[in-house]
Amino acid sequence: MNHDIYVLGIETSCDETAAAVVKNGTEILSNIVASQMESHKRFGGVVPEIASRHHVEQITVVIEEAMNEAGISFQQLSAIAVTQGPGLVGALLIGVNAAKALAFAYGLPLVGVHHIAGHIYANRLVTDMKFPLLSLVVSGGHTELVYMEEHGKFQVIGETRDDAAGEAYDKVARALNLPYPGGPHIDRLAHEGKVTIDLPRAWLEEGSYDFSFSGLKSAVLNTLHNAKQRGEHVDPKNMAASFQASVIDVLVTKTVNAAKEYNVRQVLLAGGVAANRGLRAELARKMAELDDIELVIPPLSLCTDNAAMIAAAGTVLFEQGKRADMALNADPSLELA
Repeated sequence: MNHDIYVLGIETSCDETAAAVVKNGTEILSNIVASQMESHKRFGGVVPEIASRHHVEQITVVIEEAMNEAGISFQQLSAIAVTQGPGLVGALLIGVNAAKALAFAYGLPLVGVHHIAGHIYANRLVTDMKFPLLSLVVSGGHTELVYMEEHGKFQVIGETRDDAAGEAYDKVARALNLPYPGGPHIDRLAHEGKVTIDLPRAWLEEGSYDFSFSGLKSAVLNTLHNAKQRGEHVDPKNMAASFQASVIDVLVTKTVNAAKEYNVRQVLLAGGVAANRGLRAELARKMAELDDIELVIPPLSLCTDNAAMIAAAGTVLFEQGKRADMALNADPSLELA
């Protein structure tokens, strides 16, 4: 008889304190997220020390709430999965130490999870993963194309060489005097504006699946600066629309090309920027032209940082017999392997 697998996931890589319980790697029993956005807003970005302090205050409450909502006891858990990295080292340490304490207290297996693997596995909470597949991961700190032939095996075929897409969004938002985080505000403005400003697209070398957004960000800043010097007004809506069009064009084109070259059955969208309406719509439009590849886009609640995705990825590792010991440490620059 098969026993159900219950995994408690813990995620504290940046400015969300999150805990979740997932059953058999696919069913969310609880998914609690305490956001710190209001605390960091006035600084225009995440302040690591403040993030760590908030995690210390929130972690126990969030874990208790996740367990209560799931309606199970710690004794019923099969394992504890925690984000090991990448992320802010101080923030990661809070989650890792909470997970180790619980694993030690209840004699439970401990599994360290890569944050990006978590974002990819958020899609497994929506539907079955079909291999081989390609995942476009777009978040504040990461932009990568990841090819997978089987569970738990990741091959990064393209990644950002400078600014991640999310960073470019935040920097352009700041130049347009929009609040932090900039992504949702630019997305909203872009839908009200028109693509009137010619901005560059960084395709890089022939056949490359890498990304580069710093040139685009500089082009936006230069355009705004030059207009200001001439006493001209640049409509923020049109600038947002033009900037977003450039980012989405590159992301979608490279994803579609890679999906065809690698002959995948599925394309997954993952990461915080996956919540962007423009990106979701354009990727869906382009992927609809390819008959035999399924596109999976998770709901908004599973795009941003959460712990259900960590529990989902951790379940696969647990089933594969991967275990961490009490020497598990936070690794801010952990490689996806």
